[in-house]
Amino acid sequence: MTTTLTRRTWIEGWDPEDERFWASTGHRIARRNLALSIFSEHIGFSVWSIWSVLVLFMSPRIGLGFDAGEKFLLGVTPTLVGAVLRLPYAAAVARFGGRNWTVFSSAVLLVPTLLAWYFVQRPGTPLWVFLLIGAAAGVGGGNFASSMTNITAFFPRRHQGWALGLNAGGGNLGVAVIQVVGLLVIATAGDAHPSYVAAAYLPLIALAALFAALWMDNVDAVRSEPGALREAVGSRHTWWISLLYVGTFGSFIGYGFAFGLVLQTEFGFTPLRAASFTFLGPLLGSLARPVGGWLADRLGGARVTTWSFAGMAVGTAALLFASAHGSFAGYLAAFVVLFVLSGLGNGSTYKMIPAVFAEDAERAVTAGEDAELAFARARRLSAAVIGIAGAVGALGGVLINLAFRVSYAGASASGDAALTAFLVGYLVCLAVTWVVYRRGGAPKAEVVDA
Repeated sequence: MTTTLTRRTWIEGWDPEDERFWASTGHRIARRNLALSIFSEHIGFSVWSIWSVLVLFMSPRIGLGFDAGEKFLLGVTPTLVGAVLRLPYAAAVARFGGRNWTVFSSAVLLVPTLLAWYFVQRPGTPLWVFLLIGAAAGVGGGNFASSMTNITAFFPRRHQGWALGLNAGGGNLGVAVIQVVGLLVIATAGDAHPSYVAAAYLPLIALAALFAALWMDNVDAVRSEPGALREAVGSRHTWWISLLYVGTFGSFIGYGFAFGLVLQTEFGFTPLRAASFTFLGPLLGSLARPVGGWLADRLGGARVTTWSFAGMAVGTAALLFASAHGSFAGYLAAFVVLFVLSGLGNGSTYKMIPAVFAEDAERAVTAGEDAELAFARARRLSAAVIGIAGAVGALGGVLINLAFRVSYAGASASGDAALTAFLVGYLVCLAVTWVVYRRGGAPKAEVVDA
């Protein structure tokens, strides 16, 4: 099929599997779109997690004396909305085109950012106003799903792992970068100017939308398969893997939202001191995500995921030990380890998705099914499950923040009850990974080129 560019934004007949086309022009177009997609998704993650920074500034000093439970609720709200939006955002790429949707999804970030800039320094603003603004910030969480769906179509299967790893890792880094922006604002202007954090992102959002409009492309290869979502909902792998992604990505985004507030509440830190440490975990966790995918390529996704959950259980036990002894150094170290392991698990869990469906296809072929049909179904289901798992997994961030909110509101005013619940959750995920994907006779979820 001939590849043609029409209306300056649509590419028809896009086929990255055509090695001649890929070598001559396809790889340059794909990499340009990947770079711009990473930038847009990165800004989306930053806006999604902006309230994890703004709550550090909220105090009676600026006329916003909310308690810890109310601040954790501000972390829950955008997380929940972002999770819910992931499925419609992924579908929107197929309907409107990747370039077109990236322009819109970038530009719409101006709404929650402008509202945050305007209201966050208005003394006496009620909590419900901030909850509505936080809900609007949830649009940034949907960017991940649309970005991943779009970039998948640009690259041949042999390069998709690398491309998706860069795309996801670059987006996740937005959580760490906005923590650094918050730290810089506090260090230079003091802890009474939260609006500066939002103001810093307004020109970046405008640039993301402008760059997407000027240099990104729509490709006709982004098409939703009829019935794929319904078929994926009926697969047991969809729900097992979604549960594992709740434990990995849910932990990453949940801890990313809660970390600074936990340090403030647990150790009585000032905003400056809390912000001095909050970026460490999200930064290292984001960098660990592509490493998790790389390890899964070589060792098997289920094996790396098993190790990740085992390590997260040990890390949570170490957090409880450090909390009991009032050791900040131990608490910080254990929390950073949790971030890193959740990042590794993010990469390895996503790598399991095409692997388990490819293994199902191999068994179907052995039983006599046509190979082309079996592997086409595996690819169709993999794409659908990536969207579902991304949406369900983000709900783990809601559970993390709700658990901390309830725990700190209790009689002990400590996070230990939440940490105990997380420990149990990681042990459950460890057991599921082992029983479903690791024990004898279970699919080993080794990554294959499907």
